[in-house]
Amino acid sequence: KAVVSTQSGHYGRGPPVIDIKSRDEVAKLREAGHITGGILDKVMEMAQVGITTDELDKFGHDQIVTQGAYPAPLNYRGFPKSICTSVNNVLCHGIPNSRQLQDGDIISIDVSIFYKGVFGDCCSTRVVGKGDSIAHQLTAVAKDSTLAAINQCRPGVRICAVGNTISDHADEAGFSICKEFIGHGIGSYFHGLPEVYHYTNSHGPILRPGMVFTIEPIIMEGRDEMRILSDGWTAVSADTKRAAQFEHTIVITDNGPEILSPHR
Repeated sequence: KAVVSTQSGHYGRGPPVIDIKSRDEVAKLREAGHITGGILDKVMEMAQVGITTDELDKFGHDQIVTQGAYPAPLNYRGFPKSICTSVNNVLCHGIPNSRQLQDGDIISIDVSIFYKGVFGDCCSTRVVGKGDSIAHQLTAVAKDSTLAAINQCRPGVRICAVGNTISDHADEAGFSICKEFIGHGIGSYFHGLPEVYHYTNSHGPILRPGMVFTIEPIIMEGRDEMRILSDGWTAVSADTKRAAQFEHTIVITDNGPEILSPHR
């Protein structure tokens, strides 16, 4: 597990119950989230034909450190890099390497940081170069379904509205949803309650102001089956078809959801 300077915070699970964040805690998460989203946008702009994901990782690492933050993935349970770069049939947790991006690739980039005692976490996907129509549709459904799900997140609504909304979008487009990876609570801890399922379900807590969590569906071009490669991290589609992911960290307010990690 990574040791993050001398600041408070940890990589283990959060508290055994859903914690309601104070105004000060939300302010810290908002600052960390805005920094994270800004860095993600810069790294996504760099994702062009010919660049390697190792180069994207170095650029992202430098951007994070320049902000006085720590790249949360680095050394987390042995993860060797500072960001996750997932290309084509890689669903998530792709490890940056020396492969150059090719015209038509789909790349998901996940940036997460530790900053002033709290974590920021977000992800986006883009088509490199021209790409085909299905690639563009896949990335659009990942983004649109996430934003539609966020709009459902209001006090008094059961959190299963997230998965039900995402499922509606994916089903209409003829895509599937990865069920193995879920959204999560976040704060001074990297992962905690509530668990956020991205597929049709009927359970979970009622949303309350002060709850902070991520929504991060992985939309799959083919079947919703996956496997983990021998590195212990890289998740790939079993049928080798492509995937796209989009993620935001949000807080529930009295008036509805607020995105804490704004990015394009």
